[in-house]
Amino acid sequence: MATKLGLPNLGLGLGLRSQHFEHILKKKPAVDWFEVISENFMDSHGMPRYILQQIAEQYPVVMHGVSLSIGSTDPLNLDYLKNLKQLASEVKPAWISDHLCWTGVLTTNSHDLLPLPLNEDSLKHVCNRIRQVQDYLERPLIVENPSTYASFNNSTLSEWEFLRIMTEETGCGLLLDVNNVYVSSFNNDFDPLEYINGIPHDRVVQMHLAGHQNCGNYIIDTHDREVTHQVWKLFQQAYQLSGEASILLEWDGNIPHFDVYHSELLKSKQYMDATFAGIQTKVLSLDKEQVSNPLNLFAMNKFYRH
Repeated sequence: MATKLGLPNLGLGLGLRSQHFEHILKKKPAVDWFEVISENFMDSHGMPRYILQQIAEQYPVVMHGVSLSIGSTDPLNLDYLKNLKQLASEVKPAWISDHLCWTGVLTTNSHDLLPLPLNEDSLKHVCNRIRQVQDYLERPLIVENPSTYASFNNSTLSEWEFLRIMTEETGCGLLLDVNNVYVSSFNNDFDPLEYINGIPHDRVVQMHLAGHQNCGNYIIDTHDREVTHQVWKLFQQAYQLSGEASILLEWDGNIPHFDVYHSELLKSKQYMDATFAGIQTKVLSLDKEQVSNPLNLFAMNKFYRH
């Protein structure tokens, strides 16, 4: 059933991880859909691409990128867009998403999702580039709010204001990462509920949930553990406002057995109920800092924050 931007509500999905390939192909678990990291498959025509094609024949798939670099001052990478569009033609994803960030400059990829100053100049720049990407891909781009660890003195807009104007100007959709909202609010001292209330709810096509590492004075978006109670409660609020969005759980470090991963996703059903009180869980803190989201399925020591 088509909902926002003419895109379907896919239900409850999981980030596709290589550890679970065999389980998925053999057991065909009752998951509504899978999200794949686009870069893990764009340049591969071997086994990973073959497995993805098999999974895409059985489940709806969404392509989620980490290298579009929509905020960079470099020209858009046309080779990247060509490969992205080619993969989409094979996989036929429900949509393609990436982040409100930049990943490098002078053709160098930092392999991180770097924040933008949020002002009129950066807004105009990002909107122009989103339009170009949408024209090339011939579909709306779904843009995710990143986790941030610092803010810019020359920012004149809140992130939720930026996102609202961005969607109005370009017609793009939003991927609301609820964990990223909580992480950024803690690190940058703003009210996460004000953020949730301020975004354009009719543009939220998808939501992300994930775990994070609380280091005391700051939080790192690690995707390496269960979703915290605070993020679940924020999701509960966001869902009441944005509803009809596809829900996706990410888990990128210390990846558990598929059944554990899936069970964490299914908790979201309880939090879709506005009256559910939830269960308090212990906040974990590690001495060693980590960051999230492996780009390469077979090089798990390389990570992206996302």
